[in-house]
Amino acid sequence: MKIVKKKTIVSVLSIAKAYWWSKDKWLAWCLLIGVISLNLGIVYILVQINIWQSTFYQVIQNYDQTGFANAIREFFMLILYLIVMRGYQIYLRMLLHIRWRSWITEHYLNNWLHTKTYYRLQLISGEVTDNPDQRVSEDIELFVALSLKLSLDLVQDAVTILSFIFILWKLSGVYFITIWNYQIPIYGSLVWAAILYAAIGTFCTLKLGRPLITLDFDQQRYEADFRFSLMRLRENAESIALYSGENREKLNFQQRFDRIRNNYLLIAAMRKKLTWLTTGYVHIALILAIIVASPQYFSGQIHLGQMFQITDAYRRVQKGFSFVVDSFTRIAEWQAVVCRLNNFLLSMDLVRVDFPKNYCLNISYPPQAMLTANRLNIYLPNGRPLIKDFSLCLKPAEKIIIVGPSGCGKSTLLRALAGIWPFVSGELALPKGHKIMFVPQKTYLPLNTLHEVLLYPNSLRNIKDSTLEAMLITCKLPYLVKKLHTWNNWSQTLSLGEQQRIAFAQVLLQQPDWLFLDESTSALDEKTEKELYSTLITKLSKASLVSIGHRHTLIQYHTTKLELDTCGSWRLTST
Repeated sequence: MKIVKKKTIVSVLSIAKAYWWSKDKWLAWCLLIGVISLNLGIVYILVQINIWQSTFYQVIQNYDQTGFANAIREFFMLILYLIVMRGYQIYLRMLLHIRWRSWITEHYLNNWLHTKTYYRLQLISGEVTDNPDQRVSEDIELFVALSLKLSLDLVQDAVTILSFIFILWKLSGVYFITIWNYQIPIYGSLVWAAILYAAIGTFCTLKLGRPLITLDFDQQRYEADFRFSLMRLRENAESIALYSGENREKLNFQQRFDRIRNNYLLIAAMRKKLTWLTTGYVHIALILAIIVASPQYFSGQIHLGQMFQITDAYRRVQKGFSFVVDSFTRIAEWQAVVCRLNNFLLSMDLVRVDFPKNYCLNISYPPQAMLTANRLNIYLPNGRPLIKDFSLCLKPAEKIIIVGPSGCGKSTLLRALAGIWPFVSGELALPKGHKIMFVPQKTYLPLNTLHEVLLYPNSLRNIKDSTLEAMLITCKLPYLVKKLHTWNNWSQTLSLGEQQRIAFAQVLLQQPDWLFLDESTSALDEKTEKELYSTLITKLSKASLVSIGHRHTLIQYHTTKLELDTCGSWRLTST
């Protein structure tokens, strides 16, 4: 019965191999070799301590005071070497850990952010992956920690077996068993006893603990779902409060937590049985070596020091063969982590490579100062057509307003023109070298100072505070001037109308050549909307503008009207 499936091994290689052949490979391999070398040194010291035990207990048995003093000095020297080696082993392993984690985190972040994969995953959320934030923040840490722990423990156990098995074989002597008056010699009886005992323990552990792998996988998922629902409450606190939805939210929390509790109880029951097995296994092993070696001791073939040496050697050989028994819980957790990370990688490949193959959008960047869409067919994620055979030629300084009933695809059309909507076919030409800016209905305000929020995403530009202060005043936010360098969660602090005014300030600071506004004044009163649009038209007179809006008051700021309907048809008319 295989504890780690072939699929898991392939997944591990696909996740891990890139780092070990990256630019950091030389230092990584040096750190790994250093840790393994220290492991070998530690095993060597343990062998010396095993030999020391024979001498130490022999001098005690012989009442040899001088030999006792010498043995004590030798012991402290061995322990000193052991302390130094273990300290450096932990230090080098932690250096390797953080470097590997840093690299693999950057690798996953690059994949997640590349070609807006994070956005595409959200469109088909639940079908291929869940909680990608947990994959990046928690599972990578667990993968690196458990991979290093399990692999290095396996190497150390293998070296321990090779080092102590010869000692144990030599001290085992010859054990005779009588069958039908024939005496059959068994050489290395203690070695065979350790192997047989470890094999029985491994088999029982695998048989008993296999369901723990699936349970650990589910537990992580349930925990992440519960945490996400709590985040949703915090992010939508005002709406929930206005709905008086506390009881419903509590019911949702309780349902999600019930899954955590029920699965946890299954894990607890499984680990209880595993603990019974492993505890009994470990403690029986301590006495088993003495029982097996006792005939030699009582017959006078070995002395007391050798008895203790046999006990220590047997314990280390048996522990080396018991890698699966000792590490099963970690192996189960590691396999679940590998599965989740691999699924995350596969899902990113799906939406970035395989998924777009179902649609054919050709995006080009010609030098002409025009934005052209030719025969775009836009679909919903379920494949239903939304807008059919859409064509548009947007010239510099042209102003277009998109109108139509809710659900006809106005916002989706903007996403398609931005190149982020994956369910579209046709041709799209975006002017090369021109600054294009899209502003959603609810703008994104990063966790930062208001100064950095205004400059987002180009926060490295050297703009004077006086310019930012003037822009806040222009966008009807004079009371925020004093908070320019205040760090806050602005999306929670500011109202939706204030956030939309921040978005206009960002637009005026960015000075785009092509501007797309998706109901960006929906939370503003008509007077403020008029003042902001008038400012926009004045300061960005040469910019092309595409707006989505339901108010008729917006039409006056545009020269062309694009009407969409719920049947997928569209029409361009002059305002």
